[in-house]
Amino acid sequence: MKLTRRNLAILLLSAAARLLFPTAAFTQKRTPNKPYIVYVGTYTNKTASKGIYAYLFDPGIGKLSPLGVAAESEDPSFLAVHPSGKYLYAVNEIDHFGAQKSGAVSSFAIDPKTGTLTLLSQVSTQGAGPCYISLDKTGKFVLVANYDGGSIAVFPIREDGSLAPASAFVQHSGSSINKERQEGPHAHWIDTSPDNRFALAADLGLDEILVYRFNAAQGTLAPNTPPCARLNPGAGPRHFAFHPNGKFAYVLTEMGSSVTAFAYKASNGSLSPLQTVSTLSILRKDYSGPKEAAEIAVHPSGKFLYASNRAGIDTISAFSIDPVKGTLHLKDEYPTMGKTPRNFSIDPTGKFLLAANQESNNIVIFRIDSTTGALSPTGEVTEAPAPVCITFVAAK
Repeated sequence: MKLTRRNLAILLLSAAARLLFPTAAFTQKRTPNKPYIVYVGTYTNKTASKGIYAYLFDPGIGKLSPLGVAAESEDPSFLAVHPSGKYLYAVNEIDHFGAQKSGAVSSFAIDPKTGTLTLLSQVSTQGAGPCYISLDKTGKFVLVANYDGGSIAVFPIREDGSLAPASAFVQHSGSSINKERQEGPHAHWIDTSPDNRFALAADLGLDEILVYRFNAAQGTLAPNTPPCARLNPGAGPRHFAFHPNGKFAYVLTEMGSSVTAFAYKASNGSLSPLQTVSTLSILRKDYSGPKEAAEIAVHPSGKFLYASNRAGIDTISAFSIDPVKGTLHLKDEYPTMGKTPRNFSIDPTGKFLLAANQESNNIVIFRIDSTTGALSPTGEVTEAPAPVCITFVAAK
């Protein structure tokens, strides 16, 4: 479907009509939730994808409606939306950008009425294979993790949403015990702390969460004291999530398929380990196959944590969170009804979880039980070519 203002208007009018004129086909009680535009990052290399795709999401019933290609782009794997809702940023997970052995980061202007994206700028990430992108809490800087390059970088955002040259760059060094996957550094995630005073980076190759003092005025990084938190050797930290209360943090390890809970001390940016638990249920206690945990997220209520498992397991694990201790209890695993859930996202209302199944080319929607955190499929399955990141922005 071609992404046009007319297509979006039709979808919005259709949603409004169902609210105003319910029929037997729409017996579910509806609430007048405002729609969101969902942007999906993808891999374009050796797939049918052309770039970043847009969908209209109705949070009243948890339905995605395709709007088409929002912007053509090469391997725009991970996305981040500016707090203003005016701009979208994407890492281009490539190994060469121009004459440089580097990936790229692209900035786009969002048309709030149609969802189309207009390219504003594209700059080198100064390292190959960028795989994660985030914005600091002021919305003035973009932070990028270069997986293949084993480095991190910070880019100032200009007034028009385009990106200026890097204000900070840090090359990680070292290795860990797995000589195939941890022969060197592999930065896999980066973001700022809730108070924006620190930047934390998960490095799969080092088995470390590196902590930097972040200068929010200049966009610079300086090693913190202590400089890092260490994970079990060979665990391979991939992604990280703060609890909404800012007192706890959780690290998903890809190679260990585990979650480590930490107490976070905001005064000095330090992490103290509390617990490490498997993402796999007791029913898999004898499992000896490959482990490739992928994504982690804490529910906005702070009551639940979710983590996805790939490598043929293809489930999302649900944990309850102890509100006092911050520790986890694995409650259940839920099949994602697809192959390779590289990413998932909880919608802004906290009512739905959208799972991106990369190798089955679909997004499956689950309803979240607000009391237990249990996931139940809604029956909504939407086609998406090689989806690897889902993000939301309010539709106008």
